[in-house]
Amino acid sequence: MLLKKPRFWDYKYISFLAIVLSPLSFFVNIFNYIKLKISKKKNFSIPIICVGNIYLGGTGKTPLASEIFKITQSLGKNPAFVKKYYDYLKDEITMLKKVGTTFVSKSRKEAIESLIKNKNDIAILDDGFQDFTIKKKFSVVCFNQKQWIGNGLVIPSGPLRERFTAINRADCIVINGQKDIKIENQIYKKNKNAKIFYSKYKAVDINRFKDKQICAFAGIGNPSNFFDLLRENNLNLIHTFSFPDHHHYSILDTEMLAGSLMEKEGKNKILLTTEKDYFRFPDDSLINKLSIQYLKIELEIENKDNFIELIKKNI
Repeated sequence: MLLKKPRFWDYKYISFLAIVLSPLSFFVNIFNYIKLKISKKKNFSIPIICVGNIYLGGTGKTPLASEIFKITQSLGKNPAFVKKYYDYLKDEITMLKKVGTTFVSKSRKEAIESLIKNKNDIAILDDGFQDFTIKKKFSVVCFNQKQWIGNGLVIPSGPLRERFTAINRADCIVINGQKDIKIENQIYKKNKNAKIFYSKYKAVDINRFKDKQICAFAGIGNPSNFFDLLRENNLNLIHTFSFPDHHHYSILDTEMLAGSLMEKEGKNKILLTTEKDYFRFPDDSLINKLSIQYLKIELEIENKDNFIELIKKNI
């Protein structure tokens, strides 16, 4: 069962719960250290680009991996995605397959080998920064400016998959949000050679929702960021519902969402969600019955020409 992210993870101070859980975080740190030291990296005959994170969820890995896919295609390459199989990640796998060729396996190394046999010449890993068995040509680590690194602690005391110092393995940092000198200084203290870029989400065809009363829901890493995007575009939100990241919707969920619409008077009421959530409904009949719609977004990278040049140098 997937659980909602604890609120104390994003506090800017160390809470009592974080302290209580710190012994478990200590063992996670020890495990990460041992894994890093004993893992044997395998070299491949093609460039491996890794798009990962250290903050657990909601950093924009998949949209950025898709953007890099399109960039490498525009440079005349034949890329393919690599995604490690987990049952709860079917939504991300579906989204990647909509963009291009995707190899899915319980072993990333096996997926890369299949990719090479298929005559693809670049592997783009959606996640895998913590996979130390693969030699990467270029590693990008994603962050969201609003959440940044939360309380700065490793799970379960905080939202980090490994210590913040792990960014010293990154070649590039992409921050979804506004320019933040304080964050940049924190990064440069741990990785003085990191190339930092900023990105933002742009809502596509937003005007078709302008006259609607919207019940918005999301089961992503940071649902509040989705709701904020809707408000920034002056949409009329009558309800918002947050679910755990990668939540798979049930009949009970749909009944609850439908009931929330019935509570409000008026016309033009709709259920609106993210593209990732849309693909997690068990069948199309529920989507059609409730007229669920999703907001299509695009990722825009600031100083994109410089970002393209950086990718070009590493392929």
